[in-house]
Formats: sequence, C-alpha cells, structure tokens
Amino acid sequence: MKPLLAVLALSLISSAPALAQERGEHPAPHQEAPHQAIPKHGPPPVHNAPAHPVDEHRTFSDKEGHPNAPHVHPDGKWIGHDTGRADVRYHVDHPWAHGRFSGGFGPGHVWRIAGGNRERFWFGNYYWNIAPYDYNIVGDWNWMGDQVVIYEDPDHDGWYLAYNPRFGTYAHVEYLGN
Repeated sequence: MKPLLAVLALSLISSAPALAQERGEHPAPHQEAPHQAIPKHGPPPVHNAPAHPVDEHRTFSDKEGHPNAPHVHPDGKWIGHDTGRADVRYHVDHPWAHGRFSGGFGPGHVWRIAGGNRERFWFGNYYWNIAPYDYNIVGDWNWMGDQVVIYEDPDHDGWYLAYNPRFGTYAHVEYLGN
C-alpha cells in the first residue's frame, strides 16, 4: 500500500507545474509583464493634431535607447499617438462591424497571444488583425506567446491599441469578433 501512495503523491507533485501554466486564457489580474511596465490607461484624445499629412517615414525614437516604433514611456506618455481623428490611415468605413471588444482593458487584463499572424491573431476566444499601416511595428511579435494589453483608441473609431510589454510598443488592432 505504501508504494502505491508514494507513486500517487509523486505524480501529484510532478503535475502541479503543468496545472499552473497559462493556456492562452485570461491570466490573473495581478500578473505583471516581464520587461516593461504596463500603462495604467490608454492615450488621451488628440486635440490639436497636425494639419499636414502624416510622414510615412517618421521616426519614434524620441530618446536614445527607445524603440523606433510607437511606444509608451514609464510615466504613461504614449509616443506616436498624435495624429488625431483626421488620420486617414486609420479610417474605417464601418467601425466595430464585428461588435465591440468586451474582454477588459488595461493592466488588469493581460492576454497571451495563442496563434496567428499580423492579419489574424487570437487570444482567449477573441480574434484581431493589425492595421496595415502598423505591420512594420509588429514584425518581431511572437504570435504564439507574447503578452498584449488592449486599450480603447480615443481617436480612431473601430480601432483599439494592443500594447506589447515585451517591447514596450503598441499597434492599432481591429476586433474581428469571437
């Protein structure tokens, strides 16, 4: 009887780490990102956007060591989200055509990408795509494991912002439904 109990105890102990692993679902709200602080909130609306067209070759590296992509500073300032509502690159004829995302916003809702690519990726039971103008931003994202945090975009109807804490960068994403 003792050998049977020992085998049972050993199998329970060895299975505990597997049971504790994330499965691409919504993790506990207290989970922190491994590399970058997660912004407490999304960007504020832009009130005085530039009147000229956006330069396709603009740079975002505002300080040495910062990425040349839209990113968020530790103080919560969103770099690169400054073109306002008139930015035609993010115009959607039918905003929220697939409904609105209801899975939760901000640092209390860290998601792990479970598969896909920039044209269609998912986590939980939610499906997304990256805005074509932001494809160059997500070239290094891991579509089978990077974390993302979703924020509402206050300026571009139909778009959300997906923040990747591994890089500290974000991209415009469209919700495709579940």
